[in-house]
Amino acid sequence: MTPSNTPHPYDALTPEVVLDAVESFGVRCDGRILALNSYENRVYQIGIEDSAPLIAKFYRPERWSDAAILEEHAFSLELSEREIPVVAPLRNEHGETLFNHDNFRFALFPRYGGHAPEFEDPEHLRVIGRFLGRIHGVGGTKQFKHRPRLNVQRFGWESIATLEASPHVPRETCKTYVAIARACLERIESLPVTLNDVRMLRIHGDCHQGNILWRDDRAHFVDLDDSLTGPAIQDFWMLLCGARDEMMRQLDHLLAGYEMFQLFDPREIALIEPLRTLRLIHYNAWLARRWDDPAFPPTFPWFTGPGYWNQQIAILQEQLAQMSDAPPAVEEDFEWD
Repeated sequence: MTPSNTPHPYDALTPEVVLDAVESFGVRCDGRILALNSYENRVYQIGIEDSAPLIAKFYRPERWSDAAILEEHAFSLELSEREIPVVAPLRNEHGETLFNHDNFRFALFPRYGGHAPEFEDPEHLRVIGRFLGRIHGVGGTKQFKHRPRLNVQRFGWESIATLEASPHVPRETCKTYVAIARACLERIESLPVTLNDVRMLRIHGDCHQGNILWRDDRAHFVDLDDSLTGPAIQDFWMLLCGARDEMMRQLDHLLAGYEMFQLFDPREIALIEPLRTLRLIHYNAWLARRWDDPAFPPTFPWFTGPGYWNQQIAILQEQLAQMSDAPPAVEEDFEWD
């Protein structure tokens, strides 16, 4: 099924609009504009006369409220002001970070260079762990009021409802996928340790390898667009890769750095596979919700084919088996002070 011919809001985000928006901040663009890899928002590197380039993020219309975006910005600035290497938005002379131009909300960020950390290097993992400990130390001091909370209802059950209603998911495989997804969610809700049993705090939320830049022996964290209220382990598990034993070794190194600044509840290790399962289901619902964006069909052409969904069914079957296995041993007497 092809997307509607109705114009998408991003169709109006022309290069001229982008440059005019950036210049409304009080800088002068040199005409260079480079689109960066982003589908949820539109993000560009903009050349600035007699200065370093800036990164301009144009927020997807109607995704976040202004209050939710400003809460993300405030968290980033709170971290940056404590010399935690998080790339925070720029403020104008009035202290504002969220701007509006031609009905597009946008923010500007300094450009940070760097490369991916060496995740096979234990020292790199310990450095990342130390900074995550500091991020979570700040994140635990107050609560978000306007940003989402990581839970099974929002990221699991609502995602299944989206997929059932989507005309873009092949009907012949949707029923099977939904059945196994429901079984996964029921399993998550019946586990000995659930999201209701652990501490929830402000976290990065999308802490994968692509959102960490390594420079000057430091890990710079970028893109807090998905920051939310969730458990600490959410900011760890996406950094882990390989067989289970290898992932546990990586986690050990991360936690060796983390616990220099922040206490870790070992019960959260049992949430790794449930959180991975929620992300898998939520990702597919995200694609279904965004299919009217012209950027999505040519980028994810396999989404509407039965081959992709048969693969997703197999993945969820494996996740269900993983969650049926005994979780790693944890300390039973852990308590928060």
